[in-house]
Amino acid sequence: MSPTPTPTDTEVDQPQDEQESPPPACVLSFNASDASGAGGLAGDVATIAAMGAHCLPVVTAVVLRDTAEVFEHENLDPDTIAEQARHILEDVPITAWKVGFLGNAEGVSAVAEVLSDYPDVPLVTYLPSVAWIDEDEQQQYLDALRELVLPQTVVLVGNHKTLTDFLLPDWDNERSPSARELAVAAAQSGAQHVLVTGMQLPNQYVDNVLANAQGPITGEKFERFETAFVGAGDTLSAALAALLSVGAELHSAVSEALSFLDQSLDAGFRPGMGNVVPDRFFWALPPADEDGAEPAFEEVEAEPEPAPKTPRRMH
Repeated sequence: MSPTPTPTDTEVDQPQDEQESPPPACVLSFNASDASGAGGLAGDVATIAAMGAHCLPVVTAVVLRDTAEVFEHENLDPDTIAEQARHILEDVPITAWKVGFLGNAEGVSAVAEVLSDYPDVPLVTYLPSVAWIDEDEQQQYLDALRELVLPQTVVLVGNHKTLTDFLLPDWDNERSPSARELAVAAAQSGAQHVLVTGMQLPNQYVDNVLANAQGPITGEKFERFETAFVGAGDTLSAALAALLSVGAELHSAVSEALSFLDQSLDAGFRPGMGNVVPDRFFWALPPADEDGAEPAFEEVEAEPEPAPKTPRRMH
């Protein structure tokens, strides 16, 4: 008698509840490749994964930098940028966008055209400082961003000074503009909200405020860190996009994203000789012992695994 054939792996029947679990929410990020891993696509992938979502990274440029400074960048062809996105969008449904550094005005135009085909997907736009770019190219880039991407933006995220230079370049008041004044300027270009970070307070704190043209909505005050970070803005904006991707209300998503950023910075590390990088997986670190030191490897093996810090994950 011939032996009963063994089914292949693909033929094995599995219980219905074990066949396929729902996939995580997917966020498509347009951003530059950053070899430091601090920001850019590397930062977006780490942040969105830490939040429990899945990042679809589309490369817009290659930034040559270390953890201290940016030296140069190389732009990708606009058609290449668009084709990366369109191929994956034909395959994978997304529930949020994140836009970071897009390289040049032609890259902005290519990305904006893709965004316009999905008007119901919420867009978080992060505005990094682009001070290293040639002045004429910088102006063309910012003008294109203002004209093509801001009208599709739900939340524009940026440092107070960077947003002021972008939205209110002629501001000459001795007083710094408020979050509402920045939001009014952003609304004139079509952006619905601004999330302004790093607003200096007259003590050891900085304010971070979500506002629209009607006024402030929510925010968080953080104690000022006595160190310089790289990648904070990408972390905050990617966390916010991940939360919006699962339908979180904007005000609560902003509070959660700010809390995530604060804890990432608090657990930050310095991988090189430059600035500190946020640790997006702070919640997965082993707890310290009573003396503040991590337990030895043998002790971890001998004892039951302790519960990790409460992760700020969505599922």
